[in-house]
Order: sequence, then C-alpha cells, then structure tokens
Amino acid sequence: MVYKRKKYHYGDTHLKKKWRTKRRTKDLDQIDEDIKPENIESLVNQQEDFDKPGNAQFYCVHCARYFIDNQALQEHFRTKVHKRRLKALEVEPYTIEDSEKAAGFGSFIQPSKRKIETQPSKEELEDSPNKKVKA
Repeated sequence: MVYKRKKYHYGDTHLKKKWRTKRRTKDLDQIDEDIKPENIESLVNQQEDFDKPGNAQFYCVHCARYFIDNQALQEHFRTKVHKRRLKALEVEPYTIEDSEKAAGFGSFIQPSKRKIETQPSKEELEDSPNKKVKA
C-alpha cells in the first residue's frame, strides 16, 4: 500500500517562518563586533534588566547568552557549546572585499587565525590596573 501524507494545513508558510526564527542567535560576524575590548566591558557590566535571566548580570559575550547566576556561567565556560563557539571565532569573518578577491577580482589572502580566550569575570575587570578610580 502506498503511504499517503495527510495534509491538514494548506499553505502553512507563516508557521515555518515562525519556527525558523524562534531560537535564532547572533551570527559570528555580529559577535565579532561584541568581542572587541571596548565592547566587552560594557556587555559584561550591563545595567539590571528584570526581563532577562539573572537580571542581565551574567552574560557570555562569545555565545550571546544570559545565565541566571555566576555558577551557571562558569559551568557554561566548560561546555562543548562554548568551546565550539570559541573555535569558530578564531577565524576572522569574511568581508565583501574578501569575497570579491576569492571570485577573481584581486589576489585572495587566506584569513588569519587569532587567539580567542574566554571572557574575564566581573571581578577580574574590576581589579584591572588600567581601571579609572571614581572620586
């Protein structure tokens, strides 16, 4: 007997779009902007936002995720998901100029690898020697 698919919803494209964007996270090129030194400090020391987990006080910059407490954040740093994200961020993101060079409009240079380390904790940022003293 031939299997016949039962189709209850005609044209459920509106549902498919909702499913695709439900768990969408930041792309690597967006995170590349966040991991610059001037942006890391502002993301780690965010103002309290009661709508986000942990009141937005425990944030992983590399994965763009909020955690409920410091212990959950430290455990996240030891997971495969976080380590894979660090590995993916080692390669610099492509630019439009790189894509044109790869297509034959110039000499293509392989993107260089950089060393990515896990973000410093709040205590390490507070104890840094170049921190300005508030009077």
